[in-house]
Amino acid sequence: MALSRSLAVAAVAAALLATGAQTAMAAPSAATVSRFDDGSFEYPTAPANSFSTLTAGQSIGPWKVASGTVDLIGAGFWQAAEGDQSVDLNGGQAGAVAQTFTTIPGRTYTVTYALAANPAGGPALKTGKVLVDGQNFQDFSFDSTGKTFTALGYVQRQVTFVATASATTLGFASTVPGAYGPVIDDVRVTAASPCSCSK
Repeated sequence: MALSRSLAVAAVAAALLATGAQTAMAAPSAATVSRFDDGSFEYPTAPANSFSTLTAGQSIGPWKVASGTVDLIGAGFWQAAEGDQSVDLNGGQAGAVAQTFTTIPGRTYTVTYALAANPAGGPALKTGKVLVDGQNFQDFSFDSTGKTFTALGYVQRQVTFVATASATTLGFASTVPGAYGPVIDDVRVTAASPCSCSK
């Protein structure tokens, strides 16, 4: 990112103290939320017109940083697809975020998400993957050529999976090195209605 990493670390500390989220430094737990939550990364609040860099083991609300580093982008820094905040999957390096939520085995779930990329540095083509219980369910890419902070050019992507257990972990991981990665926002999970038809 354009700001120095030392400033980013200070911003993280300030944001955590301001929000009272001291537990964000704790290691990730296996706790499962009852439903998928905070798909637009609205809490905790990152500094306005700036960002917070989080490392593996830290939390973004119900999301955990699963590996590497990610940037939680605050309101006004660049265009969000929904709400005020979004996540750059590369902090100083490729990172990943994941959320575990309750599911019904055998039920089909559809994940939709808004995809863009940080246009501040190369490579132009940012790549990543959608993970379900650690398995790669979808590769994605986004070309940041010609995009700006005020016009990131979000596109909607979709992936479907069938739950195999009473809890499922949905993740997004960058596969591009460096500090400028794919950006995700407005993640939604919907369950298909069980068939009530009779033959």
